[in-house]
Amino acid sequence: MTTATAQLATGTWTIDPVHSSVGFSVRHLVVSKVRGEFDTFSGAITVAEDGTPSVRAEIAVDSVNTRNEQRDAHLKSADFFDAQNHPVATFASTAVRADGDRYILDGDFTLKGITRPISLDLEFNGVNPGMGHGEVAGFEASVVLNRKDFGIDIDMPLETGGAVVGDKVTITLEIEALKQS
Repeated sequence: MTTATAQLATGTWTIDPVHSSVGFSVRHLVVSKVRGEFDTFSGAITVAEDGTPSVRAEIAVDSVNTRNEQRDAHLKSADFFDAQNHPVATFASTAVRADGDRYILDGDFTLKGITRPISLDLEFNGVNPGMGHGEVAGFEASVVLNRKDFGIDIDMPLETGGAVVGDKVTITLEIEALKQS
């Protein structure tokens, strides 16, 4: 992330939840997708003196929002996120690698009490002086996860073949982070 950190000043950049989103999509009934977001999340990007960045983030899984209360309640249940026993999903980066003009953000993701290494495809959108509240930096990231890797192994087969919910879940992050003074 040498190029990016040349623009991303040393220090802590806090994720601004008002100008950021944590979304997901998953195959539904084989032929379509259900999309949703997590409304409550936080995190920070820290750039060390040597320019090495690190990222930590938390997502409140009970803030899942698919615009359907019944589905959201099912997602919060033990069948899926088990929000009562595992209220927070976490991410802690382990490395950032250049990949052409993009980056790969490696880290440990914990969901439903299970931690697995993941690699997010990351785009650094640059830094802006902001609107009177300090510098902001923008990022977009995505990763495709297998829900079964995180203990979400409910099977809901269809009589015609396939499943109600697919195994692969695409996570999409739109992040704006504010430089802390």
